[in-house]
Amino acid sequence: MNTLDSKLVTKKCLCIGDDLVDFPSCANNPQAPWSHPHRSKISIVILVAIVFAAVISVSSLVQRLNAPYLCKKDGITLQCPHVKEPPSLWENPHSATTSWKPCAERREGVISDPPSENSTSGYIFIHAEGGLNQQRIAICNAVAVAKILNATLILPVLKQDQIWKDQTKFEDIFDVDHFIDYLKDDVTIVRDIPEWFTDKAELFSSIRRTVKNIPKYAPAQFYIDNVLPRVKEKKIMALKPFVDRLGYDSVPQEINRLRCRVNYHALKFLPEIENMADLLVSRMRNRTGNSNPFMALHLRFEKGMVGLSFCDFVGTRIEKALMAIYRLKEWPRRFKDGSHLWALALQKRKEGRCPLEPGEVAVMLRAMGYPKETQIYVASGQVYGGQNRMAPLRNMFPNLVTKEELATKLELDEFRKHVTSLAALDFLVCLKSDVFVMTHGGNFAKLIIGNRRYLGHHLKSIKPDKGLMSKSLGDPYMGWATFVEDVITTHQTRSGLPEETFPNYDIWENPLTPCMCRT
Repeated sequence: MNTLDSKLVTKKCLCIGDDLVDFPSCANNPQAPWSHPHRSKISIVILVAIVFAAVISVSSLVQRLNAPYLCKKDGITLQCPHVKEPPSLWENPHSATTSWKPCAERREGVISDPPSENSTSGYIFIHAEGGLNQQRIAICNAVAVAKILNATLILPVLKQDQIWKDQTKFEDIFDVDHFIDYLKDDVTIVRDIPEWFTDKAELFSSIRRTVKNIPKYAPAQFYIDNVLPRVKEKKIMALKPFVDRLGYDSVPQEINRLRCRVNYHALKFLPEIENMADLLVSRMRNRTGNSNPFMALHLRFEKGMVGLSFCDFVGTRIEKALMAIYRLKEWPRRFKDGSHLWALALQKRKEGRCPLEPGEVAVMLRAMGYPKETQIYVASGQVYGGQNRMAPLRNMFPNLVTKEELATKLELDEFRKHVTSLAALDFLVCLKSDVFVMTHGGNFAKLIIGNRRYLGHHLKSIKPDKGLMSKSLGDPYMGWATFVEDVITTHQTRSGLPEETFPNYDIWENPLTPCMCRT
């Protein structure tokens, strides 16, 4: 073979690459990759690896194509495969709930009589703002601050909320006598502003009588250094604003225990509210003629919550346009021109900061093993999107009821005088349910979860992993079996079991360390 022919053969062999082919002219070429035994073995190994990877890829693709999607959608109806009911469906495992017991009622040391009204540092007065549960937290904090300052607490006023539009007084919702009597060994509480202080309008309106510079989550020392001198000087001071104005880690443990004592023992709803709630619970358990467990679902998907979340939800163009107008009107500074919101909405959904839609709740509950027959009490305002938005949840769990369906109009008329009374009924039914499920954050949910933990960790309180739900529901290849496994595994530790506290933890949701003791 001449030099030119040799170059042509070499070039032809190299053009073929590393694939082993029956090409005589190349086989005799010493430059061919397979002409060397070591290179030949490497080529075979690479070829086998490529074939194996191809088989795996094809198998994976076929498996994905044949995998059942999460649920089959038929119009507005969702049909999810059956899931076997796990043994711990209605309560937490007993072995995991016996190591702690409530002990907030315990007072440290020898109980001494609190100072009389005239011998305290002075009087403090607050307006408890917001809805019922925000007001509840403010009342607990007010008692704690009175203890820190050695001051007399004037019975807090429940301030009318812009959303609730309610004129409820403390005595319209809570048992005042029990409140004052239960805490008599901790602080002195009086029903009204003392008679010697004649200019009552001056409170909250005069800068001389109002402390307005209290930072959020202020430490106990702030009150001692900045508030106590003014209380001693003026003898009566209003604290405004008073939303979240006392920290957790920066106060003595006994003060945190006192807050729990107020929350779980001193603050009792009026007997008529308690009795009506017990009646609703009884009717929930006996709806089928037998005594059955029931679930309470706090469904936060009202128009205001959807708007405030600035998350994107499925809807028609008209719905999205109307929501944009609503957001621009209610939150103009955050909305701006709306151009930045889409990326923000996607990020919030990935991080699990968006309210769960009713359909998403339905899929999650079915994955956990709750059957179609589950009795569910729904605590919610008017759901955004109405019946169409509720349809996937109602079709999968038809036994959804509200207090309006459990009680007669006549029975509820007495409580409609005050919106907070109706909220109190929802609070108590959720508190006494076998399983409580929240769908978004807020004071209502965290107070319920904390109270149920305090009563005993066997009460199941499900706090959904919304980040997991977003990831799973957004995966077009996620099969039902994998989804069920992920949901069950993740939520084993999100069911109200004992959790160690951490810096700046929220005692309203997790009262473990300051308010519970080891058995």
